[in-house]
Amino acid sequence: MQKRVMPSMMALQCFEAVARHMSFTLAAQDLCLTQSAISKQIAQLEATVCQALFHRSARGLALTPAGRMYLGEVRSILNQVDASARYVMGYGEADETLAIAVQPTFGITWLIPRLRQFMQAYPHIQVVTKGDARPFDLMQARIDVSLFYGEGSLPGADCHRLFEADVAVVCAPEILPVNGLASLAELEQLPLIQCSFRPEIWRDWFGSQGFVPFDAYRGPRFDTFSMCLQAAQEGIGLAIMPRMFAEQALARGSLVQPWPFVQPSDGAYYVAHASHCAALPKIRHFVDWVLAQAQAHASAPSA
Repeated sequence: MQKRVMPSMMALQCFEAVARHMSFTLAAQDLCLTQSAISKQIAQLEATVCQALFHRSARGLALTPAGRMYLGEVRSILNQVDASARYVMGYGEADETLAIAVQPTFGITWLIPRLRQFMQAYPHIQVVTKGDARPFDLMQARIDVSLFYGEGSLPGADCHRLFEADVAVVCAPEILPVNGLASLAELEQLPLIQCSFRPEIWRDWFGSQGFVPFDAYRGPRFDTFSMCLQAAQEGIGLAIMPRMFAEQALARGSLVQPWPFVQPSDGAYYVAHASHCAALPKIRHFVDWVLAQAQAHASAPSA
């Protein structure tokens, strides 16, 4: 039987880290090793595969053609080893941790009000939720699943569509004229609350109705839709956002929809997980649960 060519796991990790950072120094910091240890591992790996994996020059590092090809294989191997280890760690009824990344307003208005049901169904799974408006890198951020709005494509991930998020304008009833708004020209005279996360949203909403506003970007600005939602309830101005975020406030009457037009969604919300982790029970349980919740949400009548 021919002897297997078996580089060490440490060598593979060092190669992946150097290729990711294009720096021996940063790779050493990442792996808590010395730079000389990293260099030794790379040299041993190059000797094992009989190929130079990096070009070294005064301008820095670059992968050779063989290095570029090998990097994809190595990342696949490391991902598989990671998934296998996590599967064994989560086997049986031992406590597990599920790290969920979610955009803040979606987490506050949709996920958290439902999350208790998941925790009661799977009490051995400890939920850790991280909120950030920016996209998450499933491969690097040490998260298990991500809930996000977009086109349903993330590198190295399986993305499952939840539902669309049509856009509407909401406001506190007391800021409106007694007889309501007669035109979009009248509407744009009121303060337009801006969301830094979606700066084009007012312009697109007006444009969908064939109306050109004088200035769709004026008005008080807030980082997230949840802040815009609260600002609208405080009477600061008109807020525009996915209507689902305002459903509870609309049902209570603390907000109203002053203009009937609802802009169709140009994307959708998705739940995503790294492709190589699809078989992990905690991920499978959460994805099945959130898809069922999404189906119930999509079937429910709007407020």
